[in-house]
Amino acid sequence: MELLVTNSPFNQEQAELLNRLLPSLTEIQRIWLSGYLTAVQGTTAANAALTGTVSITGTNTAGNTLATAQAVPKEVTVLFGSQTGNSNGLAKKLGKRLEEQGFQVTLTSMGDFKPNTLKKVENLLIVVSTHGEGEPPDSAIAFYEFLHSKRAPQLDGLRYSVLALGDMSYEFFCQTGKDFDKRLAELGGKQIVPRVDCDVDFAEPAAEWMTQVLGVLAEGAGKNTAGADAASISAVSAVTGSDTEEEYSRSRPFQAEVLENLNLNGRGSARETRHVEISLEGSNLQYEPGDSLGIYPENHPRLVDELIGAMGWNAEESVPVSKNGDSQHLREALLRNFEITVLTKPLLTQVAELTGNAGLQELLRPDKAEELRAYLNERDLLDLIQDHSLRGVPANQFISILRKIPPRLYSIASSLKATPDEVHITVRAVRYEANGRNRYGVCSVQLAERLEPGASLPVFIQHNPNFKLPENPDTPVIMIGPGTGVAPFRAFLSEREETGAPGKTWLFYGDQHFSSDFLYQIEWQRWLKEGVLTRMDVAFSRDTDQKVYVQHRMLEKSRELYEWLQEGAIIYVCGDEKKMAHDVHAALATILEQEAGFSPEEAAEYLTRMQQQKRYQRDVY
Repeated sequence: MELLVTNSPFNQEQAELLNRLLPSLTEIQRIWLSGYLTAVQGTTAANAALTGTVSITGTNTAGNTLATAQAVPKEVTVLFGSQTGNSNGLAKKLGKRLEEQGFQVTLTSMGDFKPNTLKKVENLLIVVSTHGEGEPPDSAIAFYEFLHSKRAPQLDGLRYSVLALGDMSYEFFCQTGKDFDKRLAELGGKQIVPRVDCDVDFAEPAAEWMTQVLGVLAEGAGKNTAGADAASISAVSAVTGSDTEEEYSRSRPFQAEVLENLNLNGRGSARETRHVEISLEGSNLQYEPGDSLGIYPENHPRLVDELIGAMGWNAEESVPVSKNGDSQHLREALLRNFEITVLTKPLLTQVAELTGNAGLQELLRPDKAEELRAYLNERDLLDLIQDHSLRGVPANQFISILRKIPPRLYSIASSLKATPDEVHITVRAVRYEANGRNRYGVCSVQLAERLEPGASLPVFIQHNPNFKLPENPDTPVIMIGPGTGVAPFRAFLSEREETGAPGKTWLFYGDQHFSSDFLYQIEWQRWLKEGVLTRMDVAFSRDTDQKVYVQHRMLEKSRELYEWLQEGAIIYVCGDEKKMAHDVHAALATILEQEAGFSPEEAAEYLTRMQQQKRYQRDVY
């Protein structure tokens, strides 16, 4: 964003100087400068407090009062709400940095935090993702509801800050973090530093937030921040993963060889589901059942070429691909570096500012919200260019406003104990037609069409502590996974077979047709025969006059399923979040009402307690 007198607190001369300086800075220089400014602010506050000449407070752009950098207690509570593990990982790294600076850190999931102790907390740092359509992660629901209830205490003595993770392509971007920030302020809390909202490429903004928080807390506690530059660099390292136990990470993926790539669907199926086996040999990457494999995909070459042609660009032109000054040929950059299949409101806003396009400015009007929402859901970058006649915008200017292509996460379908140095995934190819053009799932179609055995792709392990087999091998497990949602349960059973876990297992599986869509059928049958899988219920929706889904099979087995719950069974759900997961949740509530005699409110409370106790775990998307 270009700084102007109208959109910043700077005068014309200052804005011009900053506009010349900021684009030339490297990532490390930006982080260092952020830490330096924080340290200067903290020193000024401390000196003023000693002389007693001024009351030090600050205000962010939203008008919230910022906490003073004075006499900060050394205890810090770090709470995280995580669905896939990103918030969890960042919170742990933040806690480690705080401990290195001498703070006493309480680090815990929101699901394990006792809300009635909140009024005793003086320094609170929240790292939270947004799930689904602006909803808190499962582990954060109880704390979120408590904070927004009448039972929430006044928090006049609280200093806090929020790091919010989200995806800008969703309408309610970082909504959970925004809600926490707003509610804590309403209860009397004072910001340590303003909330930071992170898109899918969260490493840099998370590092900057971490640096600012560490700087203000350290200054307030009377610590020496002369080494702000070193602290800044270490914060970047913490977030990007360069000092993690594993050499390869999200920011430094491993180039893994594809060993096998098979279509699991039979002849006549309307679907194509790939079973992909990938070598991890030499990577030292470790995973557990329930974790995910992250893949950095490539855009479809046909779409890239159409995009370049529509804009009249030169495919061989050199364009920047990072803030460090790295560059690539335009076609290569569009293939591997930038998101071109998803439109977001911030992108359209930037394109409108860049081009002055009247049609886009009209679409972005507040009274056009529904029309904008429909447009974003149905179109990609090529549509945007063609619909609004954007041909002729220089490539380096246009590229600069595109976001980085985010990795795709796939539930791991294998056990490292059963297949050492390998990871397996189950991926359904997405293909459809919209607005007169064929569309492709970026990663799924790459895997289906352009990755033969022997090819390689960049991968990393996304650990998910919220979707794990029980520690006690005797514990019964109920697994609900239609379609590709069955992938982690193949990993679960492979693991239990290797470890000899004696606990009962029950799988609910569904798809369209028994004859062509029964994924991993032979393996389930073998595990049933050998007792690794105790029972299995299937639902093939297109084989009967009336469509039958997994939730219908659950209701048919209502009594037995409730008995398993009474025996302490853990329920796992994997797959589509928008419909399947909601239908399964409703079926569980109905079973509790029917079999236990609960009211709807009591059934809802029971399921919430199960989530808090990690007896009801979901990996939904």
